[in-house]
Amino acid sequence: MGSRHGFLTALWDHEPCEMAEIRNPKSEGSWNASPALQLTEATSRPSLAGVQPGTSVPPADSDTTFFWRSSRPRSSVELLGRVLIRFLAAIHGLGAFALITLGVLFSKLGVARSIIHPLTLLQVARSGLRLLPLASFLAVALGLIVIGQTVSVLSRVGAHELLGTVMVTAVVRELGPLLTALLVLCRAGTATVVELGTARALGEVEALEVLGIDPIHYFVSPRVIGMCVGMLALTVYLILGALVSGYLWAFLQDVPLRPGDYFRQLAEALSGLDFILLAAKSLGFGWIIAIVTCYHGLAQPLSLGEVSGATVRAVGQSIIFCVLLEALFIVVYLVS
Repeated sequence: MGSRHGFLTALWDHEPCEMAEIRNPKSEGSWNASPALQLTEATSRPSLAGVQPGTSVPPADSDTTFFWRSSRPRSSVELLGRVLIRFLAAIHGLGAFALITLGVLFSKLGVARSIIHPLTLLQVARSGLRLLPLASFLAVALGLIVIGQTVSVLSRVGAHELLGTVMVTAVVRELGPLLTALLVLCRAGTATVVELGTARALGEVEALEVLGIDPIHYFVSPRVIGMCVGMLALTVYLILGALVSGYLWAFLQDVPLRPGDYFRQLAEALSGLDFILLAAKSLGFGWIIAIVTCYHGLAQPLSLGEVSGATVRAVGQSIIFCVLLEALFIVVYLVS
């Protein structure tokens, strides 16, 4: 327990850990980077042992890296093992990075408010306000798709009184939060990886550390808070737009359902648990996207040519973890 407590204390306080060392190519000296920037330092670059002089070494994340690092898998079991090991390594790195970020959020909550608060508001606008036009379009499209399919099925059995229940189940509980998460990931998440990856490649992150500025507090904290808040607000907006547009499409299809009856069905189908889980799911999606994108932008030493590969990995892992979280909430709905 003592060693584990010491490791977590070092992570949270940003004390140097025995992980790796970042060297300045322009000087002979070196300094220890913060643990968040060292998580994958030891594994992100291929070893140069055994490379003959004069031969070229591919970048760490180029298209030929996979073939350069190791031979082709000899069986499907070996391939599956490699994929599993990489997945577990990604979980380990993301978990450590999430602990560091959580520690910084609480330990430096009131530090440099005049700088962090404007950055946080900017991230809220990027993850929420600036996405309102596209979210409005998706809300109208979602209402059309759900209502169009639902009306065609319910009209056959004359069960229009279930229209509100279907909208709550499909839009409020499932499609609304997940579609919003994909929207924020594609617009704000990818931009985060590119920005932070470029800053890391140009040495801006190490420059902040030399000046005594915590890069996690400056780069990550505003993005985590802003993306969580923006995700929650955008999810509520998209769901409300989908519910309203759903009734408009039902009205255009001559469904014998008055507005009062439609909203009464929505109110009866909703429960207090729906609001709690909706907020938890939205904040969870925002946390996952922020942590994964910031991790791939900051935690690995990148060159400018490797930023695109880090962006692809961040998008793929964010989708996987969001779907896993969605499956967890489905289990909660079934059990409750």
